Amino acid sequence: MRILGIVGSPRRNGNTEILMHEALKPATDSGCETEMFFLSEREVAPCDACGICFKTGSCVVKDDMQELYGMMARADGIIIGSPVYFGSVSSQAKAVMDRTFALLAKRSLQDKVAGALVVTRRVGAIQARSLIYSFCIAHGMMVAGGAIGYGREPGDVLEGVGGGINMSAVDEARLLGKNVVRLAGRLSGDASS
Repeated sequence: MRILGIVGSPRRNGNTEILMHEALKPATDSGCETEMFFLSEREVAPCDACGICFKTGSCVVKDDMQELYGMMARADGIIIGSPVYFGSVSSQAKAVMDRTFALLAKRSLQDKVAGALVVTRRVGAIQARSLIYSFCIAHGMMVAGGAIGYGREPGDVLEGVGGGINMSAVDEARLLGKNVVRLAGRLSGDASS
């Protein structure tokens, strides 16, 4: 199995990336292949609503989203991570979501397992996580859960709390990864999941 982590933060080595590494550890430990796509290092333009994808099934905008389409196609599970910006996901993460409209007609993401990972300093985590859940459900993906991390400065999430009761952000991220692997394994008929 293959699990993809999409890091929707505009900066490298921040709290979103830190928790994504933690979320992917259970996948690696269970023998899955993992990949990460860092939006801080890629160019993904917003959807320009040209409508061509509706006719052709593919996006005509040539940027790094073309590579991500392939990574998403190969993945059994996809974890989308984003910092919270004004109660929502980052503009980088939102651009990825919008550009997957090109995949909607063919239902290319349907039946893939999904997870949501969000990081916030104080508020907005529930709204951002809900937005990722709604996006995944619109594509027919199966949501295995989410994780929330609280922290402002890079590394704060290593010591900070998660959104669940009596859970650290790291514990919650690892549980998310474990749940994505478990559900993807069950869907693929892997008895060890």
